[in-house]
Formats: sequence, C-alpha cells, structure tokens
Amino acid sequence: MSDDLLTPAPPAADAQYDASAIVVFSGLQAVRRNPSMYIGSTNADGLHHLVFELLDNAVDEYEAGYCRELSVILRTDGSCAVEDDGRGIPVDPHPDSGRPAAEVVLTTLHAGGKFTGSTYVHSAGLHGVGLSCVNALAESLRVDIWRDGAHHSQEFSRGEPRTELIKEGPAQRRGTTISFRPDPEIFDTCEFSTRILGERLQEIAFLHSGLSARLVDERSGTVARYTFSGGVRAFLDHLNGDATAVHPEPVVVSHVGDAVSFDLAFQWTEGYTEELRSFVNGVRTDQGGAHVDGLRAALAAAINRYATAHKLLDARTGERITTVDILEGLTAVVSLRMVGPKFDGQTKKRLQNPEVGHLVQDIVDAEFTRAMEADEGLGRRVVARALDATRARLAARLASRTARHQRRELDIDYGVYQRQFGIRSKNWHESCSWLTDEELLAKHAEMCDVPADGRMLDVCCGSGVVGGSFKGKVGEMIGLDLTPEMVQLASTRLDRVDQGTVYDLPYPDASFDLVVTREVLHLLPQPERPVSEIFRVLKPGGQFIVGQIVPFADEDAFWMYRVFKKKQPLLYQMFREEDFRSLLLGAGFTDVQMSEYLLWESIDLWIDTHETTPAARREIQRLFYDAPREVREVHPFEVLDDGSIRDQWRWCVYSLRKPR
Repeated sequence: MSDDLLTPAPPAADAQYDASAIVVFSGLQAVRRNPSMYIGSTNADGLHHLVFELLDNAVDEYEAGYCRELSVILRTDGSCAVEDDGRGIPVDPHPDSGRPAAEVVLTTLHAGGKFTGSTYVHSAGLHGVGLSCVNALAESLRVDIWRDGAHHSQEFSRGEPRTELIKEGPAQRRGTTISFRPDPEIFDTCEFSTRILGERLQEIAFLHSGLSARLVDERSGTVARYTFSGGVRAFLDHLNGDATAVHPEPVVVSHVGDAVSFDLAFQWTEGYTEELRSFVNGVRTDQGGAHVDGLRAALAAAINRYATAHKLLDARTGERITTVDILEGLTAVVSLRMVGPKFDGQTKKRLQNPEVGHLVQDIVDAEFTRAMEADEGLGRRVVARALDATRARLAARLASRTARHQRRELDIDYGVYQRQFGIRSKNWHESCSWLTDEELLAKHAEMCDVPADGRMLDVCCGSGVVGGSFKGKVGEMIGLDLTPEMVQLASTRLDRVDQGTVYDLPYPDASFDLVVTREVLHLLPQPERPVSEIFRVLKPGGQFIVGQIVPFADEDAFWMYRVFKKKQPLLYQMFREEDFRSLLLGAGFTDVQMSEYLLWESIDLWIDTHETTPAARREIQRLFYDAPREVREVHPFEVLDDGSIRDQWRWCVYSLRKPR
C-alpha cells in the first residue's frame, strides 16, 4: 500500500469549526427543515397526519367531557378545516411570554395543556408539538376560537404570525376551528383524500360513543356523518362485514384501572388474514406495540393450554399451535386508555410501555380462559380453527417435500409470466436492491469450479446479471428466458440469449458444464420438473449453482410466505432450507455446498412494482407492523421512524454436482 494512502488529506483552506459553525434553529425552523422527524413523511401519509393531529386535540376535548361534535371540511381552495365544540384554546396571556396562549401553542414546540395531567387525563397529544407542527408545515393557517363569550382569530404563514390575535366580537358558542393550506414546498402532494379522512373519522366515532363526526367535502358537495354506539363490539362487527364467523358471539374484555383501562373485542372468521386495529387514547397505533403483543401472547397461551387440557392436540407428534396459526382469520379491536403512554415517535404508531403488555396479557388470558371453559363450543371451535391452519401449513410443507418427478401435465399460463415480467423489465434493476448487489452476485460467482472454456447456461436469466457475474470464469455464457423484454435486456450481458421455458429446455442432454439460476424455483408449480430439466442438460460432473431466499426458522416461514405471496401473486412456495436441499438432492444432485449471505432490503422499494396492488402494499406493511413476537425473535427487520421498513433476507447459495 502506498504511503500516500495513509496520509490524511489536508483540510480545505477555508474550513473552520468553531462556535460560529454551530447552527441553532429557532422557532419552528427545525420542523420545516426536517418534517419527517415530526410527521413521519412528506407524502400523502404525512399530509393526512396533519389533520390527524388536529383531530387528536378534538378527541382529547371529548375525553375531558367538553366536546360532542367535530367536523373536517375540505374546501375548494385546497385548504382543510377541523372544527370542534370543545372549550376553545385559551386566549389569555401566557404567564411566561405575555403572548396569547393560543399563539404560544401554535408557534412553540412542546407547548400545550397536556403535560401536568390536570387538564387532560387520557391525552392523545402528549408531546406538545401537534398544533405547532401543523402551523409550521402550512402555507397559511387561521385559528378561530369561541370562548368565554367572545370570538377571536389569528392568521399565520409557515409558522410565523401574520396578524395579532384579533377579537372579532361576541359569541354564543364555544369551540375551535383551525383552517390550513398545506405548504407545496414541503409536501409531495397537497390533495386530501376523503377515503383516508373518512376512515379516521369512522374509527373515532366507533371508539367514542356519543361523539358525532362529520366530513364535508365542498369540492364535490358531499357530506358524510359518523355516529355509532356499541363501542369496540360494533367496530368489530363492521370490520367483519359479511365474513362467516367461526363462533357466533365475539369475546369482549374490559378493564378499568387508575392508570390503564382498555376495551377489546375479538372473533375468528373463516378468512385467512388477520384484521387487527389498535388504539391508544383514541389514536391508531398502526404498528401495534405492547398492548397488541399482550393480546397475542394471551390468545396463544390460553388456546394452547385449553387444547392440551382437553386433549385436542396430537401428543404423539408433539403438536402445538403457533401464534401465526392462531392469528389466521382473527379480527380484533383494542382500545387502550392510559396516563403517560410512550410511543416510538410523534406519529405514535407503536406503544412502548412494557407494563401495559403484561397487564393486557394477564387479564385477557384469564377472561378468555374463563369464556372457553364456560362455553365448550367456543373453545373447541377456536382450537379447531387454529389447528386447521396449523395442519394445512404442515401439509403444504410435506407436499413440497414429497412431490418429486411427477410427470403429470402442467396447466401453466405462460402468458401471465410474460406479461408480468415484461412490465417489470421497465424498472427491473430499480425495483429492489438484491438484483444487482455485488456481494450477493460474488457469492454465486466464487463457487464456480468448471473449466475456463466451459459452457454456462443462465436459466430464467432475467436481465442476465447473474450469468454476467461469471464473465471470465467460463468460455461461453448463454441465457434463457420466457419474456422477450428480458431476452433483450440479457443480450447486453451474455453471449447469446434464447427464448424458452425452463419446463422444456431447448437443449440436448449433457450440453453445459455449468447451469446457474437465482430466486426462480419458488415461482414455479412442481419445481421438481425444472430441476430435473437442469439436471438433464448438465454434462456428467457438471455444476449447478442456485441462490434462494429462505426463512430463518420455522417460526417465520409461514409469515414470510404471506409477505411474499402478497407481493408476488405467482409465488407457489416459500422454501425452508431443508425443503430446498431435499428438492435438489431428489433430482439426483450430489456434493452439496452452501454459502449464506444476509442482505438488508428496503420493503418500500420492493413493493413499489406493477404486480403489487396498493391494497397488497398496505397489507404487506401491516404484516411487518403486526408481526408476532415469535417472528420478531428470529427474523431481523426494522420499522424506521418514518414508517419505512428494512427487512433482512437470508440468501442461501448452493453448489451441486451431477454425478459422473
């Protein structure tokens, strides 16, 4: 190594690091400089979070016993107004600054009436940044306050007052209206969605019986009203819709305590997905947290204990029901009220109080156990539902192990594959990180052990990046793909690319020294058929190198299948490591070697593709947000403050030989 490389570069001539280099943001500049830290993102989610912050304040007034009506009004000029009939924000001078209290809470971070606990007991807004964040990120904002027989107003722009607090005149009513226009300098979109706002207002009305919510869209001239009684039970019925219930009556559990109270309801249906809505002090916790973990742990403990006590499990095989199987078909609503909740961040998507989880688990476990013992039909139906999921999953696994070399005719619509991957080819390399990850490609190429003049076939080659990584290690690189667009892409990396199907490779027996493929076999029905075709075209002693994503353990296997299936409808199986190895050995390969590589992938990038519908994207995100504890213990992933997801994938790269 050259000594020059060890010598640090000289500092820039004008570099200076002293007190003058320290930047201090005043007022609300920090919010405008880094809005995602406060509202999660600057896309549509962040835009609507501004409205949610205002609604949280109205809900707090309801919880305090002062608000009965709230409205969201979407105006034709692109602005949004949130109004309530609560007490109105105080307008008297603040004792510290001398400025009107309303101005203080709209222009100062961490200012509000929710810190002492004397004004609000169960508060949704707890950091004192909600109103000020909305103001900071609004191109313009106006607050109207009706309080103590007077109407006051004040206007702001990008967090700064444009007027003083003005007394408009006398008033008979009380309440607050905040009207704002989001700042296009901040947000990717400033278009409010009636669907998103309607869903939030509906949730508020379900959870707060007696509160009337209204959504007025002046753009279309429509008005929607939301008023419900029945609480979490009515909300659960709404979520279930027309689904067929496994047991006729939901289980409802309520607890009232000094610091923590909750209401929850749950019921199983014959569906295959979990629908779980969780809330803390009226705010939806999209990523769950301690209260949701407590519910799941309670259900798993109570169901397994009941099944064991009533001899409903197969003791010969050590059968047990996993949390994943218990959650299949479950609909649940959890509404928690507590003093001093701790969240991941200002967006309040995940509850962090561990003591809440223990409390919920203990109470739900006891109440659910009591309900099953009192109603034998409930217990047996619930256990049977979970066992169906368990045994179906294990049967599917067994089928993938034993289905080898079955020569029945396949009913495959090759046009589906061609259309999907034809469209994917337009942004193929931008759709995920793993496709062109150099270390992952090197894991494949470094296994190569064939003559330098050998012939290589890249099966289902896509854009040819895998086969291209063997350049210089083989004499000829040939690719094969079903999709014309992929054939064209791969032609820039490989010596020749043919169009055809892996179920009937268009080559004579013993044609190649090396065959490579990656992340393909899980998309194919009867994968033993293409594996046997690969075996056929290899020369005796030839090498097969194949890469595949596999689960970390049994605990995350079915969960990963659900994630990948929602992303890629063509998915047929999520191979476990032992299943994949059995598939390869069943074709006759020997001399198995395996190299493992862990790769972090952006899930938000991965799901932003043609074949993944917006609904499926949301469901995939929810699978991560609501991942059971047993999955989290074995499968590394991260949910960042802005709601984005990083997932760690376990790649297994195999090298095998065709016997001589």
